Amino acid sequence: MNSLDRVDRRMLDIMQNEFPLSPHPYQDLAVRLNISEAEVLERLRRMKKDGVIRRTGAILDSRQMGYYSTLCACKVEAERIDEAAGVINAHRGVTHNYVRDHQYNIWFTLTAPSYEEAMAIIYNIEQSAGVKVFSMPTLKRYKIKVSLNMGDSDEDQ
Repeated sequence: MNSLDRVDRRMLDIMQNEFPLSPHPYQDLAVRLNISEAEVLERLRRMKKDGVIRRTGAILDSRQMGYYSTLCACKVEAERIDEAAGVINAHRGVTHNYVRDHQYNIWFTLTAPSYEEAMAIIYNIEQSAGVKVFSMPTLKRYKIKVSLNMGDSDEDQ
């Protein structure tokens, strides 16, 4: 893994806290960083390849949009984890799918337009993957914003 330079760190700060909402966000980011859009995209590719960035995308409040969401867990035999994960990941509303060192070793979130549709997806996963899925909807919500300060704010420049 390459180390992050000042431009990488500044770009990560902007992407976490002030990502441009425009038709050309990477071009806008490039202007702020005084580099080309091609360089922004190349830096993003490198950081993704190096594991610095896992995902770039919006985090939306599904409840505000009228959707139902739930945390799910299931027990899968070790030799079937990849197969089961593939079945689970094939469903459009599945995000944040992780293998855990736990009795319930696959955990994922599911977001759907309604409770009924979420339950239908869970049923489909159970039938297709041959697993029992436990749904654990939120009882009390604690939303914590995590933003990793990279140490190169505008004030530092």
